[in-house]
Amino acid sequence: MLEASPEPSAPRNSAPSRLSDWHQRFVVEERVVSPSVRRRTYAFAAVLVSVGFVGFLILLVAVTTRTGFERLDEPVELWFNAQRSTDATGFMIGLAIVFGPIALPIVVVITLVAWIIAARHLWRPILLFAGMVTGVVVAQTLAPIVQHPRPPIGLMLFGPDRSFSFPSGHVLGTSNFLLILAYLLASRIGRRWFTVAAIAVAIVGIVLQVISRLYLGYHWISDTTASICISLVIVGVLIAVDTRRTVLIPGEPVRGPLSQLQKDGT
Repeated sequence: MLEASPEPSAPRNSAPSRLSDWHQRFVVEERVVSPSVRRRTYAFAAVLVSVGFVGFLILLVAVTTRTGFERLDEPVELWFNAQRSTDATGFMIGLAIVFGPIALPIVVVITLVAWIIAARHLWRPILLFAGMVTGVVVAQTLAPIVQHPRPPIGLMLFGPDRSFSFPSGHVLGTSNFLLILAYLLASRIGRRWFTVAAIAVAIVGIVLQVISRLYLGYHWISDTTASICISLVIVGVLIAVDTRRTVLIPGEPVRGPLSQLQKDGT
């Protein structure tokens, strides 16, 4: 009587293999572009980082020494105070709530969950999440270090805020969310009209949030401008990381779904 051969044991590296397969399927993302497009993307990222970093340093020096751009703080604030009206105040408070520390994280979470479910992919949601968290960490770290006082409490229209003012967390969060989202969508859709529309929407949203913070009396123009500069740095770094991670030129080896397509001959 023949003895039954023992069943082959599962390979010891099955767990790492499953993790690798999961990573390849849901995290690795590739897109093939021409070499010139990739160079321009890297150059654009470098410009964003350079402009944002230099601009932030100029504003930081101005705020800490009370010179230069910082001298515009009070005149600009006084002008916005003179524009106040009942209807405008309600609208500005609505903007402050939507892009504030409570509502904006909810909006971000809903966006991430919906994106992951619809796309069944994680790479771009990870980038958006990383950019938003980085903005929060930077704002919370810089404020107590710079210790730039806010406008007088008597000018605040939505309750007192005694925390420090530089940079504006509202503007930084708004800029990061709108600019990162615009890039992550436009870079994949690849239509000029959509890119222009996405950038326009982002700029309008950021400008409205800047106006809201100045109008409501919670920030100076130096605070809000510094937030935009920080956001440019964060977005530039994310563009460089995304390009390094996902952009291929013809002839380069692929790693994720594109490689599977090649194996399948499709």
